[in-house]
Amino acid sequence: MHTLKTLAQGLCFPEGPRWHDGKLFFSDMHDSKVKTVDLAGRIDVVCEVPNLPSGLGWLPDGRMLVVSMRDRRLLRLEAGALKPHADMSALAPFDCNDMVVDAQGRAYVGNFGFDLHKGEKPRSTTMVMATPDGKARIVAEDLMFPNGAVITPDGKTLIVGESFGSRLTAFDIAADGSLSNRREWANIAQYVPDGICLDAEGAIWVASPTRSEVIRVKQGGQITDHIKVATDTFACMLGGPDRRTLFVLTSETSDPAKCRSNPSGRIEITEVQVPGAGFP
Repeated sequence: MHTLKTLAQGLCFPEGPRWHDGKLFFSDMHDSKVKTVDLAGRIDVVCEVPNLPSGLGWLPDGRMLVVSMRDRRLLRLEAGALKPHADMSALAPFDCNDMVVDAQGRAYVGNFGFDLHKGEKPRSTTMVMATPDGKARIVAEDLMFPNGAVITPDGKTLIVGESFGSRLTAFDIAADGSLSNRREWANIAQYVPDGICLDAEGAIWVASPTRSEVIRVKQGGQITDHIKVATDTFACMLGGPDRRTLFVLTSETSDPAKCRSNPSGRIEITEVQVPGAGFP
């Protein structure tokens, strides 16, 4: 049994959590800001992203990368200012979202593929990879809303949650960052995978907003743990000093207008037995 404790509340829509430098970095998406929260619950603003922040990551030299959703760009934080890093607007057909950055600084970025909030019919889309020097190219296609992604500790496998495919999909990572050997890592047909994180036993924690639940899944689809959440849960991350703190990001809604008018976002925490591993 896992008991969740509220670490922070009153957020517009917390997403893209990453444990880094002793804090949880996250995108408060509909507040247009990247923020941090420490284990005492203190919140600070890192930067403002007018076109809405989502996925976060870091280059090997420590500079932070931020997905700018609506203009489909990757930004780089230098000396307190955001600068253009990669333009993905010709490669991603709709808003960009979550991202994982590997040890070499290559950023793998998903996108919606369709206008979710206007109720368009879901359609398949791409995953884009941006190199550390800002060159971007498509590395996977025909993904159904590629969302949270992880990379194994050896840097050889990328696993992405396809939200509208209700599955976790794995790829081999080549020396140049290309993806190949696509395969189903786990079918979780009753869930909609959003944010995910990997642990040291190779299992993946999955946030599923439609079920208000976080689950731990093994390769092949066996679910070993369920954590019920009072509201919808959109992302999760293993962090803390020993990477055994599971951060769960929740909100009553993902509707942008409602998130801004009545901020219900929370960051909740619980302790787990198996620490985090790999990236992010």
